[in-house]
Amino acid sequence: MVTHSKPAMSSCTLEASMLLSSNRFKTFSSKLQYQLIQSTVKKLQESGFYWASISGKDANTILASEPSGTFLIRDSSDNRHFFTLSVKTESGTKNLRVQCDNKSFFLQTDPKSSQSAPRFDCMLKLVHHYMTYPALGNIRSTYYIYSGGEKIPLELLRPFSCTMSSLQHLCRKTVNGNLDISSKRDQLPQPLKDFLQEYDAPI
Repeated sequence: MVTHSKPAMSSCTLEASMLLSSNRFKTFSSKLQYQLIQSTVKKLQESGFYWASISGKDANTILASEPSGTFLIRDSSDNRHFFTLSVKTESGTKNLRVQCDNKSFFLQTDPKSSQSAPRFDCMLKLVHHYMTYPALGNIRSTYYIYSGGEKIPLELLRPFSCTMSSLQHLCRKTVNGNLDISSKRDQLPQPLKDFLQEYDAPI
């Protein structure tokens, strides 16, 4: 059984350059893609819910007792992909491979769908797009997971952290999620603007 004291947690703090040199990642198709992944790994490490190289089996164990909507990001065990979104659903834990090209991340759509999946230049923006905030009356079109003949709505409610965030990082996420504050960023000192820009997501 995976516990919070397992080595998987400490892997969240590895340097991006070490992760990128790992052979568990697929071959980069271009320098642009390398730079995109490097930047993404750095932000994911800051997020607190990036579990790095844990397996799908470990992710299932970690999320087994969590409520539906709990999720985490990990490295994909499939060398055709970089990252996997593991989420607890009413039908158990589902593992969604995240697609990646030279400049964006996206989830694979239903082959029967005529609409293309929205693309994001950051994994955190992708996750935030699919998150649901019931208390805020958040309404969005539903994305469905097709697994084992089932059609399951994707519901992302709460990231499952492997590290404790600093007070500074928690404040940064709050600022990123507050449009009134974000609109006044130009009035902030440059070091503070740089700090906010390094992690520009509210999750």
